[in-house]
Amino acid sequence: MHPNPIYRKEGRDRNLVFARDTGFGVLAINGAEGPLMAHVPFILNDAGDLAELHLVRPNPIARALKTPQPVRLAVTGADSYVSPDWYGIEDQVPTWNYVAVHLTGRLELRPAEELPDLLARQSAIYEARLAPKTPWKMDKMTPEARDKMLRMIVPCQLRVTGVDGTWKLGQNKDAAVRLAAAEQMAAHGFGTDPAVMAALMRGV
Repeated sequence: MHPNPIYRKEGRDRNLVFARDTGFGVLAINGAEGPLMAHVPFILNDAGDLAELHLVRPNPIARALKTPQPVRLAVTGADSYVSPDWYGIEDQVPTWNYVAVHLTGRLELRPAEELPDLLARQSAIYEARLAPKTPWKMDKMTPEARDKMLRMIVPCQLRVTGVDGTWKLGQNKDAAVRLAAAEQMAAHGFGTDPAVMAALMRGV
């Protein structure tokens, strides 16, 4: 998380909505030789205190979960490079604007019996975003393919105890300067969805 408090004023609720709507992040835990990381889809409950996900069985994180482990789930959104020239004022430096939310807590394995329900709920949430497409459901798979898939992955739950967010949108600049940069970003920016980042900057 960025240490400047001006970028960390968003409340817990907005951070949780962002994480829930994004539904994908980088899971990290401490390993014997350094951090272990996995890119995972997840679902976050309404209270924001429980995230559910699954891991491929051979994943080093899954193998480390003989007992619950402290973890961090980093969820990132739009980002873009910011050229100093875009501000229209002197003595500026290059930077990068971005949104990131970190969920911290303890990750544990869940019984294999919970896996079909978890996968059904995950796919239902994701497929609903593709409406009016007819949602895909697991019953479209043959029993053999379904059983093979279920043997390859394990269900996990993250008990969320901390929520931190950085919304670095140029809040340290005067409004006119920030808006000038947003206009240039929308037209010429690069990164992960600079148009979305420009819109966020306009909304500060």
